[in-house]
Amino acid sequence: MRAPVREGDLLWTPSADRAARSNLTAFTDWLARERGVRFDGYHDLWTWSVTDLAGFWQAVWDFCGVQASHAPQRVLANRRMPGADWFPGARLNYAQHALRHEVGARDEDALLFASETAPLTGLSWAELADSVRILATQLRELGVRRGDRVAAYLPNAPQAVIALLATASVGAIWASCSPDFGWRGVLDRFRQLEPTVLFSVDGYSYGGKPYDRTREVREIIAGLPGLGHVVHVPYLDPAAKPPVPGALTWQSLLDHPAVPAAEFAFEQVPFGHPLWILFSSGTTGLPKAITHSHGGVLIEQLKLQTLHMDLHPRERMFFFTTAGWIMWNFLVSSLLIGVCPVLYDGSPAHPGLETLWQIAADAGVTFFGASPSYVDMLAKAGLVPREKFDLSRLRTIMPAGSPVSAECTAWFYDNVKPDIWVATGSGGTDVSTGFVGGVPTLPVYAGEIQAPHLGVAARAFNERGESVIDEVGELVITEPMPSMPVGFWGDADGSRYRDSYFADFPGVWRHGDFFRVNSRGGCFVLGRSDATLNRHGVRIGTAEVYAVLAGIPEVDDALIVNLEVGGGFFMPLFVQLADGATLDDKLRERIRDRLRAEYTPRHVPDEIIQVPAIPVTLTGKKMEVPVRKILRGVPADQAANPHAMANPESLDFFVGYAAARQDYPTS
Repeated sequence: MRAPVREGDLLWTPSADRAARSNLTAFTDWLARERGVRFDGYHDLWTWSVTDLAGFWQAVWDFCGVQASHAPQRVLANRRMPGADWFPGARLNYAQHALRHEVGARDEDALLFASETAPLTGLSWAELADSVRILATQLRELGVRRGDRVAAYLPNAPQAVIALLATASVGAIWASCSPDFGWRGVLDRFRQLEPTVLFSVDGYSYGGKPYDRTREVREIIAGLPGLGHVVHVPYLDPAAKPPVPGALTWQSLLDHPAVPAAEFAFEQVPFGHPLWILFSSGTTGLPKAITHSHGGVLIEQLKLQTLHMDLHPRERMFFFTTAGWIMWNFLVSSLLIGVCPVLYDGSPAHPGLETLWQIAADAGVTFFGASPSYVDMLAKAGLVPREKFDLSRLRTIMPAGSPVSAECTAWFYDNVKPDIWVATGSGGTDVSTGFVGGVPTLPVYAGEIQAPHLGVAARAFNERGESVIDEVGELVITEPMPSMPVGFWGDADGSRYRDSYFADFPGVWRHGDFFRVNSRGGCFVLGRSDATLNRHGVRIGTAEVYAVLAGIPEVDDALIVNLEVGGGFFMPLFVQLADGATLDDKLRERIRDRLRAEYTPRHVPDEIIQVPAIPVTLTGKKMEVPVRKILRGVPADQAANPHAMANPESLDFFVGYAAARQDYPTS
């Protein structure tokens, strides 16, 4: 029986053989041999990577085998943030890099897929590559051109991977929402893009229950008046009819002769040409349409998955996700290095909590991604995967999505495998990569992320903009990264982009997370420092919740926060009611139903509490961050400046609520 684990306890050290066989060691050996540069350990290498940006990123380009039809003129033409200009003159294509692994492997599995209603099945490189080329050709026949937007309302299934790669192949721009999104949440995102094509399913299954989404799809189509084509993907019911007259079907587009690789032309685009648009909701306005580039995503994912995740061709990678979360894009990007992604569409707890481990065992995965909240569920249930499943091929676990406690890190060693590399990571939607995470040659300490990633100048800044060690500060990035967004879609003058990341420390990216670095370089990402809700690894904009509540006449005003508690979350919604209204079970259920239907189940609060007044600043801004601090035990006079408030007495309720709640339930 292990003694109680404490933060910083040494849990694992890589063997000399494992460290020697890692891609990172191969990279450092290559640097010494080909570039004549040598380093005294990882942190020396990291310092070089964030100092000599041109030298480091050219080395990644060469070592990882980036292919360009036109060579870049240089690595970095402009170093300022925002506005860094990476690899000017280069012409390449993200999808072309993924499908290059078809050569010599057409009969091997390119990906594996399972769902609640379908057993684990392989899709060969021949099937994947042929389908991508056929669909890309049909998209061109439909008039889809470079720069057009292609939107998807699809689950984590092979059709989504094929559609993404086909879209990228022709230089169009991909955006997706998973089908658990309600119609309003989808339109908040897709309306900004004015897509040319929409791929959509009829429904999906979750927790053993079918969910027909035909109504939602019709609402989405009706809300996109410029839409040129709808492609119906029958998924829940193979016999389901298209949602609207004139819709195309997936089968009709794929039912064409294969296009030989030698006869297909991938659209060659500049390094900074948009690849996909991801959505990260802020606290006001519509979700931010974060636009990422072909080249930026390509080189960052090659670096991340080769050097930090230590993945090798033909290995199998699994991460539980939906097609609406950044981890799905990570999963698909494993194709870039010839890794086989394992897709699963369904609930992680159906028919039981062992489901994901059964898939991992059946697929023979070497890399398993999990959220801390999932681990908390397993721990509470007493599930010990090593006792029930053959995990002999499993080498690496990556917890991600929320802060990882010392107990969570230790759980893997006690319950999964004593010789496992727990490569905790943190990064996300904004940069399509990780900021800090695994290093295969370093030890693992409980509750600690091993180090900043190469090429990522991650630091903790105090409020004076000074870099601090062993103090909690703001997570900032002081040097440009290739995968920083090329901008926000529709943000013509770049003002929203600048305000989102560069307003607090000009020329320095502020990510919006609390962050600490210790004296040995270990990292701790400690949760959001702004009002964005991070729930089970998916960010939710408070504005989305407030938009729904604005349509409920009994609610005059509201405030929502999310607390990260252990491995789980507690998200209370505080409402100020209209005169004469009563917060009864009926109203609570109506609020929950509206949030679930118009957005997602993640938007549904854990509790709904009536308050006398919602705290606001003198300019009328809701004070979510101060309220969250109070609920975490910070004295009110330290959490908020009463002289900057329109109603300082409104904080009294929250002080009393926090005092009465000794702990918070988790979800």
